[in-house]
Amino acid sequence: MFDSLGAFVPGGNMTFEGADKGPLKGFGYAVKDIYDLEGYVTGYGNPDWQSRRRPSKKHAFVVQKLLDAGAMVIGKTITDEFASSLDGQNYHYGTPANPEAPGRIPGGSSSGSASAVAGGLVDFALGSDTGGSIRIPGSYCGLFGLRPTHDRISKEGVLPLADSFDTVGWFARDAWLLNLVGEVLMEAKVGQDAMPDKLLVAVDAFDMLDEKSRAALKPHLERLEQRLGKAEYVSLNPDNFHAIGFDEQLSKGLQGLATLFQITQGREVMDTHGEWFDRVKPKMGPDIQQRMDWRKTITDEQVSDALEKRSLFKARMKALIPAKTVVCLPSAPGIAPLIKEDPDVLNAHRSKILSLTSASGLAGNPQITMPLATVDGCPLGLSLMGTHGSDLELLAFAESFCSTEDEQQSLSPF
Repeated sequence: MFDSLGAFVPGGNMTFEGADKGPLKGFGYAVKDIYDLEGYVTGYGNPDWQSRRRPSKKHAFVVQKLLDAGAMVIGKTITDEFASSLDGQNYHYGTPANPEAPGRIPGGSSSGSASAVAGGLVDFALGSDTGGSIRIPGSYCGLFGLRPTHDRISKEGVLPLADSFDTVGWFARDAWLLNLVGEVLMEAKVGQDAMPDKLLVAVDAFDMLDEKSRAALKPHLERLEQRLGKAEYVSLNPDNFHAIGFDEQLSKGLQGLATLFQITQGREVMDTHGEWFDRVKPKMGPDIQQRMDWRKTITDEQVSDALEKRSLFKARMKALIPAKTVVCLPSAPGIAPLIKEDPDVLNAHRSKILSLTSASGLAGNPQITMPLATVDGCPLGLSLMGTHGSDLELLAFAESFCSTEDEQQSLSPF
């Protein structure tokens, strides 16, 4: 296959035929380079990691499940190093193209998977979401994507980053295909009676957007209200969490959630890979190296404080989002930045991203991104977050909601 987008990893024609029949027969999919493929090294976006690993003896659980359902593996896609960025720019292998926003980043760390789907090289693709790596590339590249309930889908054969946040995820250009993949992976379907019937709107999340982005998402928010009834306006984090050792200004509101995420996730990364980093000293891109160096400075006191506050936040989210209720929030703080954007601007943008994406990660809740809006010709996603275990309900609702929207647009004289 000709890779016109720079989405796939170099080094071999990594293709596997699916079963002779099944619900996904005829579909081709790509696999982020953190998933094991039998006979190939799982590279983790870093040459030093790849050179020290043996080929996998079997496929990752979800890869095999999709093959058994008839889908064909087309190849492995580029990931940010150690799945540790939200930009999609790999220091060693380059930046996969964003077909829906040329000249702009695809978003990471599932950058290659998002690029391949957006560019039509595959029908759907496996990515992962620890801090936003399905939701952000989905928003930037105009794709549907799901971050499932934490541990809803097996991570066997998937390289870990921060286990209490890591999730299997996937992209598709169409909501019905995203849903079909979910039904295969979760071995279930839902009926109309299980659909959400109450809408919450996270005002503190929408407050992070500029006027253009808010205006672009407003009509879709209004359509959600037409479907689900008048929205109730809530704040994801009304309390000012104070994380020990951090400037108080950085602990307020949604930034407080980002701080909790960075501390707890950062310590897990070091617990998982710190010894290997210290022993091997792999060559990393400057931004990834800086992030790893910062994670070493996290103290036990900071972690203890953050874990306590994470527990409180989980309890709050459980009470806030009962069954058949969804919280609407932007998928990203804006459209994809330019590839050649100033690093300081990208770092500031990353801080905003984590403020938006940390809530579902800290709570372990599912969140779906839908490519509903555009700003200056570039995609911008709208998200729905549900309660634990409501993954299939989110998928089915998105399919129903977006098919209705497509029909309305086709009838419009404009």
